[in-house]
Amino acid sequence: MSTTSPGHAAWRPRANPWAIAIVVTMAAFMEIIDTTIVNVSLPHIAGSMSASYDDATWTLTSYLVANGIVLPISGWLGRVIGRKRYFMICIAAFTISSFLCGVATSLPQIIVFRLMQGFFGGGLQPNQQSIILDTFEPSQRGRAFSVVAIATIFAPVIGPTLGGWITDNYSWRWVFLINVPIGIIAFLAVGALVEDPPWVKAERGSRRGIDYIGVALIALGIGSLQIMLDRGEDNDWFADPMIRAFGLLAAIGLIGAAVWLTIAKNPVVNLRVLGDRNFALGSVMIFMIGAILYSSAVLIPQLAQEQLGYTATLAGLVLSPGAVLILFLIPIISRLLPHVQTRLFIAFGFFSLGCALAYAHDLTPDADYNTLALMRGAQTFGLAFLFVPNSSIAYSTLPRSANADASSLYVMFRNIAGSIGISLATAMETERTQVRRAYLAQHLTPLEQPYVTTKAAIANTLIAHGTAASQAPAVADGLLNMTLQKQAAVLAYTDIFAITSIAAFCVVPLAFLFSPSRVSGRARAEH
Repeated sequence: MSTTSPGHAAWRPRANPWAIAIVVTMAAFMEIIDTTIVNVSLPHIAGSMSASYDDATWTLTSYLVANGIVLPISGWLGRVIGRKRYFMICIAAFTISSFLCGVATSLPQIIVFRLMQGFFGGGLQPNQQSIILDTFEPSQRGRAFSVVAIATIFAPVIGPTLGGWITDNYSWRWVFLINVPIGIIAFLAVGALVEDPPWVKAERGSRRGIDYIGVALIALGIGSLQIMLDRGEDNDWFADPMIRAFGLLAAIGLIGAAVWLTIAKNPVVNLRVLGDRNFALGSVMIFMIGAILYSSAVLIPQLAQEQLGYTATLAGLVLSPGAVLILFLIPIISRLLPHVQTRLFIAFGFFSLGCALAYAHDLTPDADYNTLALMRGAQTFGLAFLFVPNSSIAYSTLPRSANADASSLYVMFRNIAGSIGISLATAMETERTQVRRAYLAQHLTPLEQPYVTTKAAIANTLIAHGTAASQAPAVADGLLNMTLQKQAAVLAYTDIFAITSIAAFCVVPLAFLFSPSRVSGRARAEH
């Protein structure tokens, strides 16, 4: 059924489409990088505000909660306010909030301003994708999404490195203040280049009424879920009454929202877009991509810092070769898209990712920088084959009228998957370390000859270097315990890589459920 008039179908933006793609992606990049750039600065923020580290983590939680709530309803807000107007409001408010975070004088102030950042930042990514979908013809979307992919994959990778470098060399306040000039440039550029297409203008200011129930259920469900995921590990998960309460509220909100948005006459977000097979499969794929991308971007620097003694900056640099590889591969893959079935790219990407994660299973406690960088590079090689092909085919059979709702859901799935992936990976690291330690500790008994021999050798070395003979055995035990803990932790990371490898391999067959087409000019633009 056609939803676009002939005049609408012939619409083209006055500005260069690639200039539009770059400026809207600049705004989205600013928001994406803020999800990770603050992490390494938390100890410094806590110290300067005379607060505990646990209290300082609410600066992350508040951002994620507000961001998650706005994501699914951003398409509706764009229709009501006008997409360009809403996009510019989000850029301006995000920039102002960043400035306020940078000049804040107390932790409660930062938490409130971070809440504002998350609220207005949540509208940037979905509207960026909607603008690109409407600006480019289907035959050009693959190349256009390469710009989006570079920002989406590069930003979480460079965030910790940039945040660590800024904090070490300047001040944590510049982690926020750096957004100000970028935001001003993006605001002016969007105002000059971006325009709403006719079908978006026709919906602006729609008087269909506000879906208060849908908005409330989404806010309850996603807000509670984000708090549960972000605070669960610190509060021992469901052993804590607060986490159990938020888990129950998340279930009520999400299930209620799914039911209500399906039966409501004018829902705040149209879940019926998931009835399109390609988009539904693309949403499943982006969920897996987001979970693996964000969890691996946290796990490897965490391993480098906590177990191998790297600084925050050096740990972030472990991810840099992979980021460079992404910059090199994505333009090549975008050019190959019209010539190969898109689902083959996705299947190959997940297979490569599974192989890379299986390779990381061979990690050892004496791994050097080159080994870690190679592991990450192998992982990003697989990710490079996933983002652009999946984004292109997910939207390929949707009508233009569905772009706003689809973009909101697509980005929401990716971001929630990132939160879930990070939370599960962190929880698994703690749990598997305990399991591995319990197993290894069985061998630290006088009945184990290797343990007796090693302890005696360490004690003799300590005595030779001046340690009292009466104290040497206890010191040797302490050193062996430290070695045991490090080995248990590294084995825990290998367990997580093995599990994620299996998950990646399991997704490969799903790729063949996509329609067996190439993303080219034959993809439908209107229905």
